[in-house]
Amino acid sequence: MSSLYDVLRDRIRAEAPVALATVIDGPALGGRLVVVPDDESPGSLGSLGHPELDRVVRRDALAELEAGRSGIRHYGPEGQTTPEDLVDTPVVRVFVESWSPPPEMWIFGAVDFTAALAKVAKVLGYRVTVCDAREIFATRRRFPMADEVRVTWPTPMFEQRGDTLGPRDAVCILTHDPKFDVPAVEGALATRVGYIGVMGSRRTHDTRLERLAEVGIDTPEQLERLMSPIGLDIGARTPEETAISICAEIIARRTGRAAPSLRDGEGAIHG
Repeated sequence: MSSLYDVLRDRIRAEAPVALATVIDGPALGGRLVVVPDDESPGSLGSLGHPELDRVVRRDALAELEAGRSGIRHYGPEGQTTPEDLVDTPVVRVFVESWSPPPEMWIFGAVDFTAALAKVAKVLGYRVTVCDAREIFATRRRFPMADEVRVTWPTPMFEQRGDTLGPRDAVCILTHDPKFDVPAVEGALATRVGYIGVMGSRRTHDTRLERLAEVGIDTPEQLERLMSPIGLDIGARTPEETAISICAEIIARRTGRAAPSLRDGEGAIHG
């Protein structure tokens, strides 16, 4: 039977999500709990000294793991989440350390802007996949910085791997081909991905919205998830500047900071 350290080692080496919770102050000092996502065995190994504390910390560790964060949490010895309200009860301090795989960025469309976006995304730690149905354009030679280049249509891509996308990930659709961008938007909206950006002018996006409505994508909740025109309104012109504006918008959306997105402006996107 594997020890918690074996599970921790193997999952870190495999770049699979795993968290280690350690009691750093309070009863059961030094107690450890290894936590992996619900749908993956073994679930959790070890103990922090009380079954209810284990349950609550496991729940919180999974949330930290999904967000890619590490930090200290405070509990009562039996898992109370407001230990400061308890009288004469020691506070248990638990350090939750997360190891998450790198966030994913899927870029649809093997166009001139794709190489620049892939480069900037790699600097930020993303695992980058470039996808285009045109074999002549989607090549490793054109995109050596990408982790993966796939020659396929968006629908099979999302059917095969869409369930792996989460709030830390991004989908950037850089093509203007309706045969490609409509199914790419449709596939992205069916996932939990945190960012969906679509390139094009305001006029292009208005036309795209009409095509999306034809396939049943027209609710405010769906359209609110689309960032188009893509990127922050910083006056970007070159592919490299545009790539920086896109990644800056992704960061702002993830952190909840207010930033001047092109989607929320008016007039031409290039002054």
